[in-house]
Amino acid sequence: MSLALTELFDSNRRWAADTQTRDPGFFTRLLNQQTPQLLWIGCADSRVPANEILGLLPGDVFVHRNVANVVVHSDLNALSVMQYAVDQLGVGHIIVVGHHGCGGVAAALHNRRVGIADNWLRHVQDVRGKHRDFIAALPDDEVRLRALCELNVLEQALNVCGTTVVQDAWARGHPVVVHGWVYGLHNGLLEDLQVTVQGPADVEPAYARAVGALQARHVPNAARAAAAAVSAAESA
Repeated sequence: MSLALTELFDSNRRWAADTQTRDPGFFTRLLNQQTPQLLWIGCADSRVPANEILGLLPGDVFVHRNVANVVVHSDLNALSVMQYAVDQLGVGHIIVVGHHGCGGVAAALHNRRVGIADNWLRHVQDVRGKHRDFIAALPDDEVRLRALCELNVLEQALNVCGTTVVQDAWARGHPVVVHGWVYGLHNGLLEDLQVTVQGPADVEPAYARAVGALQARHVPNAARAAAAAVSAAESA
């Protein structure tokens, strides 16, 4: 069922009135300050709204979103958001947030053509290629997609650490911590993928630990699936 655009304005007026009733002066305060403590780099998927997921109000989180939460060193849009967040707003945490069931990651996994975004998703295909043997060893496409969604977060968090914005912040002593999380559409919960980087010396060890933890989570699944398949074959 399509939504008439006039309904959006009606809904907006109700939201503004309700917000002002619950918290008198909210918009005046919001007008005069923007003091987010974190930058969320997430997917453009409409089912993954940063503020709602975190339970935070407007002004509490600075947000950049694109298809499949990709961070590319040549993407001036993402870099500009990151630079403004760190240098002007003083955020202390940059969080790359992917989500399970990501359509962009699925397209990259299966070489599915979707249009102009194919060129953008080549970056996710690079992630798939980097971890090709591990992904291929997983038992089915559902597990492969979950793993690639998580691996993509880790690789993009690694890319964040390599940007001039973050490197320069660390060099001048500005405390910026980079994280990688994944969101479950099925349960509404965030999961920390255990990559937490506080400075240049942390980058490679944190990345290696996170990849190792990810593989440990998925390999038992693969082993169980293989055992179940053998058991089914034997009982047939």
